[in-house]
Amino acid sequence: MGRLFGTDGVRGRANSDLTPELALSVARAAASVLADRDGTSRPVAVVGRDPRASGEMLEAAVVAGLTSAGAEVLLAGVVPTPALAYLTGRSDADLGVMISASHNPMPDNGIKLFSRGGHKLPDAVEAAIEQTVGSGSSDDHRPTGGAIGRVRALADGVDAYVAHLLSTVDQPLSGLSVVVDGAHGAAAGAAPEVYRRAGATVHAIGCAPDGWNINDGIGSTHLGPLIDAVRERGADIGLAHDGDADRCLAVTAAGDVVDGDAILAVCALALHERGALKADTVVATVMSNLGFHHTMRDAGISVATTAVGDRYVLEALRAQGLSLGGEQSGHLVFLEHATTGDGLLTGLALLSRMAATGSSLAELASVVRRLPQVLVNVPVRDRLAVAASDEVAAAVNAVEEELGEAGRVLLRPSGTEQLVRVMVEAPTQDQADAVAQRLATVVAQAG
Repeated sequence: MGRLFGTDGVRGRANSDLTPELALSVARAAASVLADRDGTSRPVAVVGRDPRASGEMLEAAVVAGLTSAGAEVLLAGVVPTPALAYLTGRSDADLGVMISASHNPMPDNGIKLFSRGGHKLPDAVEAAIEQTVGSGSSDDHRPTGGAIGRVRALADGVDAYVAHLLSTVDQPLSGLSVVVDGAHGAAAGAAPEVYRRAGATVHAIGCAPDGWNINDGIGSTHLGPLIDAVRERGADIGLAHDGDADRCLAVTAAGDVVDGDAILAVCALALHERGALKADTVVATVMSNLGFHHTMRDAGISVATTAVGDRYVLEALRAQGLSLGGEQSGHLVFLEHATTGDGLLTGLALLSRMAATGSSLAELASVVRRLPQVLVNVPVRDRLAVAASDEVAAAVNAVEEELGEAGRVLLRPSGTEQLVRVMVEAPTQDQADAVAQRLATVVAQAG
């Protein structure tokens, strides 16, 4: 069996790579590994999904796997991933299971697992679940009769999550006009409601899921429709979520894109000003633009750097006792209020900063002067071997000497595909393009 878990759970083409049989096995194994009861009560699991059509099939398989392991299942239905994490903690459940492929196209689906408290799993726990799936050892325990798990609806799940989000807002958003793009995904209902109830005037696009249209030319990976809508409506800001709403990207009134680096900087500075940024440190991944690092340095804020993936950001936040971290892709974690990346919480924080300062999004985001950044994905036969090869290392070293402190190189194998990702930042776009292509050629020849 190949490795099941990628950078964010188990993911693949639904009913081909991610079959109902596999979903059932993963659910049974997760219940076996994550159940944390004293033997006198059943394990409890919260299950949610995004609205893609295959989620119905996989939800049935996951519920079957959990109940066959003796777990009680609280069925949350269609909810954002951060809502599922919140509800897992709120319900004192042993585990949470979110069925979603996030920003991926509709034919894909995935399974994201959360432990007690609504936390993403560390590598060691994922490995234990994967080993259990491979060995079939969870089949050794098959309860019968009254020991089989039961299922009940968690009817107030979305309402409880919305109320939680609104409790974090201490600045009325009246006077702000926002276009929200729900990607025809899990937050199609919750996102417009949250922003309206917080006081903003809301125009919604991408908020009519039909099971097939999730992420289809819309959402945080397709910002064109949001840019057009913001300009047409004369809105102050546009907010784009992905299919499971753990991301948020933004668009200014003029239609310029504001990425996760700039959003993270705006939120970090806001917390720093009121003394709420713990240890005056923010967590970012290796993909964050060098301009973000310069902005934080100039503000007296330290940056702790992690591998790509919001679960690594979260691990660093928890290990170091910090309060805020995020990714360029728009995953931001506000540890005081959430245990995972939360796009709606991020949107509220950004709107609150605009309301509190009276500044436009363009003005707030201008604190980050981005260096030109180029990312090239190079197909190879063995991504790990190529990334570790001597010739590639020598080429990277030569480029790093050439750029010095004025630029940066990051070369890493993909977590899920046979690709090596080459990222270059340099003082000019021409130099970034030239260096990236030079390195990509070396990687391709090594592959």
